[in-house]
Amino acid sequence: MNDLFGRGAKAPALSDTYSAKDIEVLEGLEPVRRRPGMYIGGTDEGALHHLAAEIIDNAMDEAVAGHADRIDVTLEAGNWLTVRDNGRGIPVDPHPKFPKLSALEVIFTTLHSGGKFSGKAYATSGGLHGVGSSVVNALASTMEVEVARDRVLWSQHFSRGKPTTKLKNLGPVQNRRGTQIKFQPDTEIFGPLAFSAARLYRFCRSKAYLFKGVEIRWSCDPALVPGGDTPATSVLHFPGGLLDFLGSATEGRSPVVPLPWAGEGNFPDGAGRAEWAVTWFEQGEGFLSTYANTIPTPQGGTHEAGFRAAIVKGLRAYGELKKEKRAASVTAEDLFGGMAAMLSVFVREPQFQGQTKDRLTSPEAARLVEGALRDHFDHWLTGDPMNADNLLAYAIERAEDRIRRREQKDTPRKTATRKLRLPGKLSDCARESSEGTELFLVEGDSAGGSAKQARDRETQAVLPLRGKILNVASASADKLRQNQELKDLIEALGCGVGERFDIARLRYGRVVIMTDADVDGAHIAALLMTFFYKELPELVRQGRIFLAQPPLYRLQAGGVSIYARDDADREKLIKTRFKASQKVEVSRFKGLGEMPPSALKETTMDPKKRVLLKVVLPPEERAKTAELMEALMGRKPELRFKFIQDNAARLDAEAVDA
Repeated sequence: MNDLFGRGAKAPALSDTYSAKDIEVLEGLEPVRRRPGMYIGGTDEGALHHLAAEIIDNAMDEAVAGHADRIDVTLEAGNWLTVRDNGRGIPVDPHPKFPKLSALEVIFTTLHSGGKFSGKAYATSGGLHGVGSSVVNALASTMEVEVARDRVLWSQHFSRGKPTTKLKNLGPVQNRRGTQIKFQPDTEIFGPLAFSAARLYRFCRSKAYLFKGVEIRWSCDPALVPGGDTPATSVLHFPGGLLDFLGSATEGRSPVVPLPWAGEGNFPDGAGRAEWAVTWFEQGEGFLSTYANTIPTPQGGTHEAGFRAAIVKGLRAYGELKKEKRAASVTAEDLFGGMAAMLSVFVREPQFQGQTKDRLTSPEAARLVEGALRDHFDHWLTGDPMNADNLLAYAIERAEDRIRRREQKDTPRKTATRKLRLPGKLSDCARESSEGTELFLVEGDSAGGSAKQARDRETQAVLPLRGKILNVASASADKLRQNQELKDLIEALGCGVGERFDIARLRYGRVVIMTDADVDGAHIAALLMTFFYKELPELVRQGRIFLAQPPLYRLQAGGVSIYARDDADREKLIKTRFKASQKVEVSRFKGLGEMPPSALKETTMDPKKRVLLKVVLPPEERAKTAELMEALMGRKPELRFKFIQDNAARLDAEAVDA
């Protein structure tokens, strides 16, 4: 037996008898004090603040039910918290089942008591187990309750779950109604833990956002908020509700669509209602915050499932309407990764997972939320086709990126035991950090030779590529993985692709596509831009991709040499930069490889003299860009033929004007 408890240890002494007297019966609120974790999840800081949440939620239930429009929350020195509302006030008349006790005393001293079971007093509420107020009372060293009801003020005090005074009639009171609860958590349960003013303020602010019909007046002892972002006093009232909440949480970020999708809708047969505010972002992580009857549900639940279904099904249906077959591949993962959303539902008799209510489990909530949101989402999409097209293109991009991440296998990241392999043709720059550095992508070894001689070796690297690279818009994943030119390019960049992409590992500050100033050069530049658009779109979004503007002609006369980018520029310079009597010698460069390194440096690579074009992806033109990319670079030649037919006249006119 000793082996079970450690060498040399003795087993605990146990009684040899086991009889009826060994059976304990815990009465009243004693079970809460013995096992607080069963009711509030533990005795840590989170559990301590759960006490405050229970009392504030009760006041919010009065507001949601339409009986209160103001809540005062006050935190004082000594860890005292006071919550006061201007609602109906807790009933104080004798309880029918316990005629010697008032309803107020029953509520605060008896588990599973309250006015939220039948649905008569509250249509929708956060507390349905009837343990909130009594649990807080059990775990408070002192609790003082005041009720102003029918112009009479009543008061009763409690300690550790037991009444220390009778219910007292304090006499008539004017211009006051509602309930005030002041309590101090028991140090026997929570030790030295104290309420956080910042945490309580954020909680109150979120409640005010969730129900725009309530005003929450916050105040605390100034000594509890020395500096920082938490005010000592504040009036929290947000007429815009969740839309205001979303705006404050996403300030400064670049959205996919200019205005969020926001609204509210009722469930059938008076079963409740939902309110939402949703937007999507180009970069960064999103979030989805859900609430049920103003109770935060960080683990989601059935209402979140209905929300997801409405969004995904709605966008897929819009894709079908637009005859966009790729929309069928869009999943919740693609739509929700960059989405910032707030969802608040009010339902009758909600079912939560546990007393801490982290997850809504009401089975009908999924159907109700999906039904309420789907119609609104469909109308929003069809009512603004331009932004709906951009959102659809955004989702398709993310879906294709997800599929590529699943298929791609790229070079592993450099580690302490494995050095990063660099392609043999890369002439790297000397600077170790990426700041101020540039990688020039050139076509062929000849151009690469000129560029290597013309570059600034400290900050400029050169990677020659053999001919025209693979068109990634129409190639299979297998071909992409096997293409040596693209593998060399990915290795040189160092940031990886797909799920291993990390912008922090990019080895260069800029990537400059430098191709010949002719039709073939333009085609190669288009193929490279397609690669970055499809495989490394984040580099484009962050403005890291540029197009060099090398000259096609050199013009010489009277000891003066100038360079022209194309035919139109040549004719313009001859007319404006030379005298009519001068004979201008025109030399046409067959390619970058035939340009003297000094000329290439002067015209194209010297940061002080050159011109670069930045490749950008305007969010408002996302759908147009995706459509154009599919037409010009995709697998269907008939789309390219149609584009040429539709635009031939315009292109000819532009050529004539030039």
